[in-house]
Amino acid sequence: MSDTYRRIALARRPEGAPRAEDFALKTDPLPALEDGHILVRTEWLSLDPYMRGRMDDAKSYAEPVALGGTITGQGVGTVLASKAEGFAEGDTVTGMTGWADHAVLPGTECRKLDPGTPPSAMLGVLGMPGFTGWRGLHEYGRPKAGETLVVGAATGPVGSMVGQLARLAGLRTIAIAGGAEKCRIATETFGFDAAIDHRAHDDARALRAAIAEAAPDGVDIYWENVGGKLLEAVLPLMNTHGRIPLCGAVAWYGGVDSDTDRLPMAWRSILVKRLSVNGFIIFDHWDHYPAFLRDVAPKVAAGEITYLEDVAEGLENAPEAFMAMLKGGNVGKQVVRI
Repeated sequence: MSDTYRRIALARRPEGAPRAEDFALKTDPLPALEDGHILVRTEWLSLDPYMRGRMDDAKSYAEPVALGGTITGQGVGTVLASKAEGFAEGDTVTGMTGWADHAVLPGTECRKLDPGTPPSAMLGVLGMPGFTGWRGLHEYGRPKAGETLVVGAATGPVGSMVGQLARLAGLRTIAIAGGAEKCRIATETFGFDAAIDHRAHDDARALRAAIAEAAPDGVDIYWENVGGKLLEAVLPLMNTHGRIPLCGAVAWYGGVDSDTDRLPMAWRSILVKRLSVNGFIIFDHWDHYPAFLRDVAPKVAAGEITYLEDVAEGLENAPEAFMAMLKGGNVGKQVVRI
């Protein structure tokens, strides 16, 4: 067993969209294994949009990654050594390994995988993204049969979970995705009733017209993953007492490139239509994770909920895959096989 490990460090803080120069591949000595900790060889790594926010030195719901620090992230791997009760060499576990091929983690912050569970699934459909969709839809979307739901980034791991759960609950589901192929996947793989290619519409007005045609009865739930022109397009179509679970705003993660103030329009729509807009961070909801697994894992096993993965090979390729993901270059959940 080597006494060193490789990791991807934050070399500098991105200005706008991340670039290759913002990352550095480092080789460092492995930390000592202390009581209560386990040594994990990371085999799968999750890439998620929230990681972009952690690269900024700005006040948020979590501490930013320090310059020179390992990029944060969830991984799945094998226990090589354990000084933590309940964990043994050879166990498959998941925890916040960061972008690294090995990690020393507190046993209290790791979870053993059940036998037969695909390891990468614990980073997507049965992990944080799937849980985000499940919890946010039920807690803040409050879906009712016969309603209409619109979801952005619909073929990603969060959006596809939201759409499939809404379909199972009897809603009309409308996917917003980037490109004809993703729209095909939205309807044929994930079962959305309709899919709209946002890239085929130059501005919010054109996109709004396309959504209105697909949602003749208006929109009751808008699952917000994106922001940008999609938010501007959907807001006027919301029905009275509509709900907007606010999960992300990837269109603005690199900064806002417009000086036009849309806030008055948004605020008026929220007031006049009595909309419920709930920002939520899934880390506040982990006590509901066991209930999520009890509900969703059987549906995944039975094929009622399906999922796709986009696999990048090698830790050194994580930055490139991450940058592509932020621009919509992935199909399904983006993971790295280390």
